[in-house]
Amino acid sequence: MNDTQFTAKIHAPNYDPRNRHPKIFEVFDGLKSGEFIQLSNDHDPKPLHYQLKAERKGSFTWEYLEQGPPMWRIAIGKK
Repeated sequence: MNDTQFTAKIHAPNYDPRNRHPKIFEVFDGLKSGEFIQLSNDHDPKPLHYQLKAERKGSFTWEYLEQGPPMWRIAIGKK
């Protein structure tokens, strides 16, 4: 994927830890079908993946673009 394919980009370390997942869910919920978020983080965001699976099961795609360290980048798509 190239940068122009992303509707939004979120660099998780820019957000206070307690607000990260709510912000990501807010942006995800605002996506239209076929749109993508580029998420970057300083660690593997597996807990977010598990939370998406639990709360938005079947409505998203998850593709690692970069698997650090030092940086992880993931394309999260809305089905």
